[in-house]
Amino acid sequence: MKNFYRDGGLVISVSALVIALVIIQGYIYTKDINVFWLSAPFVVLIGGFAIGKLIQVTRKTFQYYARIDDELESKMHMSVHSFPMSAVIIDSAGRIVWTNGKFTEEFPDCCEYGMELSNITDIPPADFFTDDGITVRYKDKVYKVFARIPDENEAKELTLLFFKNITDITALETEKKLSQPVVILFMVDGYEELISGCLESEKAHVSVQIDKLLEDFAGQTTGVLRKNASDRFIAVIEERHLQEILRNKVEILDKAREIFVNDRLNVTMSIGIGRTGKTLKESEQFARQALEMALGRGGDQAAVKTDNGFEFYGGVSKGVERHTKVKTRIIANSLLELVDNADKIFIMGHKYSDLDSVGSSVGLTCAIRNLGKSAWAVCDYSTSLAKVLIDRFPHVDGEEPLFTEPADAMEELTDNSLLIICDTHNPLIIESKELYEKAKKVVVIDHHRKMVNYIDNAVIFHHEPYASSASEMVTELIQYFGEAGKLRAVQAECLLAGIMLDTKNFVMKTGVRTFEAAAVLRKMGADTITVKKMFSSSIDSYKRKTQIVAEAEIYRKCAIAPCDFYADDLRIVAPQAADELLTIKNVDASFVLFKTMSNEISISARSMGNLNVQLIMEALGGGGHQTMAGAQLKDVTVNEALDTLKKSIDDYYLSLIKVNSNDNKTAQRS
Repeated sequence: MKNFYRDGGLVISVSALVIALVIIQGYIYTKDINVFWLSAPFVVLIGGFAIGKLIQVTRKTFQYYARIDDELESKMHMSVHSFPMSAVIIDSAGRIVWTNGKFTEEFPDCCEYGMELSNITDIPPADFFTDDGITVRYKDKVYKVFARIPDENEAKELTLLFFKNITDITALETEKKLSQPVVILFMVDGYEELISGCLESEKAHVSVQIDKLLEDFAGQTTGVLRKNASDRFIAVIEERHLQEILRNKVEILDKAREIFVNDRLNVTMSIGIGRTGKTLKESEQFARQALEMALGRGGDQAAVKTDNGFEFYGGVSKGVERHTKVKTRIIANSLLELVDNADKIFIMGHKYSDLDSVGSSVGLTCAIRNLGKSAWAVCDYSTSLAKVLIDRFPHVDGEEPLFTEPADAMEELTDNSLLIICDTHNPLIIESKELYEKAKKVVVIDHHRKMVNYIDNAVIFHHEPYASSASEMVTELIQYFGEAGKLRAVQAECLLAGIMLDTKNFVMKTGVRTFEAAAVLRKMGADTITVKKMFSSSIDSYKRKTQIVAEAEIYRKCAIAPCDFYADDLRIVAPQAADELLTIKNVDASFVLFKTMSNEISISARSMGNLNVQLIMEALGGGGHQTMAGAQLKDVTVNEALDTLKKSIDDYYLSLIKVNSNDNKTAQRS
C-alpha cells in the first residue's frame, strides 16, 4: 500500500501545480484583471474537469499498484518461510524469535520461541557477519552459517541467520583428503654390514623376516608395496591409513628391532614419508627428502615431510657405525678437485668455536696449504672457546697467518673462492653468516644429526652422523690427500683435541674408525699429554663447576642444574659440569642451564646413551647428538626455562612408554 499513497499524493500535487500555472498564464495573456476574473472560473472548471478525468483514469492504476504491493509483501513473507535454506531470527540476547519451515525441519529440538541459539552452537552471533560464513557442526550435520548485515538505518535488535547445509560437500572434501596418495620409502640401516659374515641361510632368514614385516604392514592398508633392492622398499598408501600409522607412532620401527641377526644384532629401519604433495611425483620427492633427513639424524626413525616441514618419530637407538670408507674416498677426491680449481680457500666452523670446530678447521687448512693453495681458518678470536688452541699458532713475521677474522675474510673472498664449513650444517650458527651468503661455492663437513634447517646449497655435503667428531672426519679425508695429508705434530694435536673433546676422552660415541683416526694422528706425532693439558682450567673455573654440580637436582633420572649467576667462562664450565653430573649414580642425563652475555638461557645437555637428549633439545628449538645436545631460550628467566625443560623431559618419557615395552619384549627374546 505504501506505493499507492506515494503515487496518489504525487498526482494531487501535480494537478494543483497545473491549475496554478494555468491561472497565472491566463493573467499574463489577458493583461486585464477584469477579463481574468471573468475567465478564471471557466478555467478552473475546465481544469478541474480535466483533473477529475485524470484521477479517474489513474485510479485503477493506483488500485492495481496497491494490490500488487500487498501481494508482493505476502509472497516475500511466504518465500522466506518456505526458503530451501534454514533461516532464523534472533534477538540481541541470542534468543530465537522466528524460524522458517526449513529451520524447523532441520532443528526440531531448537526452534521454539525464546530458546537459546547456544543449543546449536556456542559461536557468538557477531562472528557470523563474514563474507565466507562460519562452519558449524550440529549432531551429524555440517552447516555454513551466514548473517544478514543490516542497513545503517535498520534496527540492530534482531539478526537474520541463514544455515546452509554443506554436509555432503564436507564429506566429499574429507574423502578427497583421506584418499590422497602417500609415498613411503623404507631402508634397512647398514644392511650389507649387518649381514656380513652370515651364512646364506641366515641371510635368507633375515631377508624373509624383513619382507614379511613390510608385507604385513602394507596388508593393513589398501596400498601397494614394491621391493627395489635387498634393503629398499617403496609403498604407496592412502592418507587415511597414514593417520592411523602415525597415531601408533610408526610401530613398525619397534617391530623391526625384534628381528635379530645371529642373535646379536637387531635390524633397524629408516623411513621417509611424503604426504600432502600436489602430485604423486611431489609426494615421492617429499619422501626422498624425508628419508635423507632420517638417515642424517642417525637412522632408526621415521621422518614425515609435508609442504609445511618435517615431523619425526622414533630415533631412540644409537647410530650404527659404518666400516666402509668408500664414501670418504669419493668425497676426498671431489674436494681435491674443488680445491684445485679455487684461488682461495676459507675454512670456518660455528659460533663460539670449540676445540672440534677449530681443530678440524686447522687440520684441513694445513693439509690444503701443503697442496700449495692459499687457505685460512676463519675464527672470531673474541668469542672462541678454543683460544688455547689458537694461541699455539702465533703469527710470525714474513709468514702467512693461519687464522683470519671473518671481516678480513670478507675482503679477501672472490667469486672463485671456496668456503668449507666444519662441525655444523646449520646456517644460523655458523661463524660468519655474511661470509657464507657471499660465497659462491660451499662445502659442508659435519657429524651432528641433521636438522630441518640445514645448508641446502652446498656443492659437497659430507654429513656423517655416525662419526664422533668433525676432526675425525677431516682426519679420514686428508689421508686421501697423499703427502699433503701428512701434518706436523702441532697440527695433528689440534685434530686429536677435537676428537677427545667430543668423545669425552674416547668414552662417548667412540667407534672403530675413531680409534683408527686417533692412531693416524698419533703416528703423525700428536702427543696425548699435550692435548690433555688443553683441557686444563683455572681454579676459579673449577670452583664454578663444582658450584653448579652442588646445586643440581634429580628429576626423573636427570640431573638438572640451574645456574643463576653469570661468568665469562660459563660456556666452557657448563658443559664440563654437565659431564661431571653424568658420573652420579642412577643419572641417565644431565642438563645445565645458564645465562649468556645476550641474556638468553642456554642449556647444555649430556647423556650416557640411555636417554636421547637430542629429542629433548629439539623440542626446545635446539639440537645436537643423542648423547650431547643444546638449546637456547629467549625472553625467559632461569626458572621459566627450568619448567619448560621439565615439561620436555616429561613428554619424552611419555613417548618412550611404548618403545620401552617393546624393548623389554626384545630383551626377553634375546
